[in-house]
Amino acid sequence: MNWLSFLFNSRETSKSEEKIKLTVRQGEAVQVDNVFEAWTSGDLSEMLKSVQKKTNPIDRHFLLQNIVNETYKLRKEDNHRDTCIKYSEIHLVEFPAIAPALKKDLGGYLPRVTTFQNYATVLTENGNYEKAIEVCKHAISFGLHDGTKSGYQGRIERIKKKQET
Repeated sequence: MNWLSFLFNSRETSKSEEKIKLTVRQGEAVQVDNVFEAWTSGDLSEMLKSVQKKTNPIDRHFLLQNIVNETYKLRKEDNHRDTCIKYSEIHLVEFPAIAPALKKDLGGYLPRVTTFQNYATVLTENGNYEKAIEVCKHAISFGLHDGTKSGYQGRIERIKKKQET
């Protein structure tokens, strides 16, 4: 059984009257940790508190991605925009080390990684077009797609058009 089947449906088992939540990580059932609890909670403050905690690459990926997703939604507020940028950069720096674990658990494929598209959008909004294009190229280098019809290549073309105006 792979980690997807346990991702949101971690189960509880009784062990001497204490409840243990399990999930599957890299093909093995493991006890969920505070990072898993934080990113699945949807609570931004809990996620930010868990950022320094050691965990497996999969939960690290989802923690960082969810921080970016939540702060991206609130990016009109300066502090959230800055937080979005900060954790986008952290996620992209760490992604080469995270990707193999994700790929292994997903049968050789990477999931959609929204950090790349969210970060490229924020950079474009900030007028940092060249860096936004580099983020898109970085996503392409991993074989990622942004969920749009034209993918990251189309996103690059749209950024270039904005840059010209």
